[in-house]
Amino acid sequence: MTLNRRKFLGATAAMTGAAMLPRAVLAADAIKLGSIVDTSGIFDAYGKPMDMALRLAVNEINGAGGLLGRKIEVIAYDTQSDMALYSQYAQQLTRQDKVDVVHGGILSASREAIRQTMRKTKTLYFYNVQYEGGVCDHNIFCNGLTPAQQAEVLVPWAMKEAGGKKVYTLAADYNYGQITARWIEKYVRDAGGEVLSTDFFPLDVADFGATIAKIQTAAPDLVIAPLVGGAHLSFFRQWAASGMKDKIPLASTTLGVGNEHKVLTPEEGNGIMVAYSYSQDLDTPANIAFKERWSAAYGDPSALHELAISTYYGVHTWAKGVEMAGSVERDAVIAALETGVSFDGPAGKYTVDPKTHHATVDVHLMKFKDQKMDVVETLSQRPPIDTQAVCDLEANPDDNTQYEIQI
Repeated sequence: MTLNRRKFLGATAAMTGAAMLPRAVLAADAIKLGSIVDTSGIFDAYGKPMDMALRLAVNEINGAGGLLGRKIEVIAYDTQSDMALYSQYAQQLTRQDKVDVVHGGILSASREAIRQTMRKTKTLYFYNVQYEGGVCDHNIFCNGLTPAQQAEVLVPWAMKEAGGKKVYTLAADYNYGQITARWIEKYVRDAGGEVLSTDFFPLDVADFGATIAKIQTAAPDLVIAPLVGGAHLSFFRQWAASGMKDKIPLASTTLGVGNEHKVLTPEEGNGIMVAYSYSQDLDTPANIAFKERWSAAYGDPSALHELAISTYYGVHTWAKGVEMAGSVERDAVIAALETGVSFDGPAGKYTVDPKTHHATVDVHLMKFKDQKMDVVETLSQRPPIDTQAVCDLEANPDDNTQYEIQI
């Protein structure tokens, strides 16, 4: 903490002149916040609520007087679930719009499509989505769950609930799914079990008939499915239609993160096991109050999901860093955040881990019941220990790597 404080004071000292400017001067120009998410296209079920949560957070901050006597202006681009547009809009936000911070990206591929642009232009970047872990970059802050925060507790619990040690894994065939599948295999082994098979599927695959037949032949005790997107939702419907749901339990590291459990019928979804930092059904004063604010802004809060909440936290965490720094200047804000900034909200406390720029969060073990997430157990303040094993930005602030953590 002493090191972080020195870094913070050193970084902010250079901004003293700006801090002494009259309020009227500071208020003249808005602080520009850039957003890049899919608010249309095949991933809009994730992106639309993320955009809504970002704007709600900004409106709350502006309604309380803004930051440093200035209002926040949102400059947002819809990437339409087209990866090429992430690179295009990243360039536009940083080089033309000259924003002070960017919040954006959904898939890991979209994050990597824009991360280097943010770094080269020295534009602070927040990635507010659950992912495979391992990103180590001084310029980025990651709010979403990593496998050690989620899968490490989900896998042994689901195996215990299933009453067996044999697991079959189905995963999306890209970075997140491939790496998460390896983590699942590790956690299955750690729990004394065996992964019988791991099958990977491109994001546009929607026919799982042959796969279900393979699972029937393998006869596992549990199926774990880190599948992603609307096409992959077909697996859960086809699994229930085949009569297998009542024979072999299901767990997922992704289902429900975009409210997919509300698209499934209770007959299709009931009993599926998940672990996330947020559920609409959390019965806490903070969540109840947050849903009231959401309803006042947008009406029905049913669109709320994990990624929207992480985005909300991302904006408020950045704002606290700006307030502490007394500046929107990147290095000053980073130094402030590295003191271990926390924000309390509808999912409990999120705390910046200075070593990795990831977040320490509460995680809830949950089961779907009647299109809701019923909390079975809450695990408080889980750190991102997987990324901590490879990333130390305090010791190596110039690191710029997505580590593939050796499992």
